[in-house]
This record gives sequence, structure tokens and C-alpha cells, in this order.
Amino acid sequence: MSIITTLAEAAGITGSIQGGLGALGAAIGVGLIGMKASEAVGRNPGAATKILIQSILSTAFAEGIVFFALFLGK
Repeated sequence: MSIITTLAEAAGITGSIQGGLGALGAAIGVGLIGMKASEAVGRNPGAATKILIQSILSTAFAEGIVFFALFLGK
């Protein structure tokens, strides 16, 4: 194996690791957002619409991180 082939394989592996960790972080973030949003609606049902809007926006931003991790990692 040449050094170029080894470096290319290492770059592919590190890009995959970066994408996987980005997806894992976003999944944990989305889970926490859902947990806290449902907890907040349980405490204050009158604010359900405002909480829903904020949680949807936060979920979209958390999932946007996955795209950065996938596209910048390759």
C-alpha cells in the first residue's frame, strides 16, 4: 500500500466518524428538545402553541448540524 492510498482511506474514515458523531449529537439534541417541550406543555398547557413553534425551530436547527457534519466531513 502506498502512503497516498492510506491517507485517502484515513480521510474517508474520519469523515464517516465526523458525520456519525454529528448525527448522534443532533439525535440527542432533538430528544432533549422533545422531552423538555412536552414537560413545558404539561406545566403550562396554555402556552402549547408558543412552545410548539420554538421546539420545531430548535429541532430544525439541530438537524441542520447533521448536514454540516455530513457535507463538510467529506
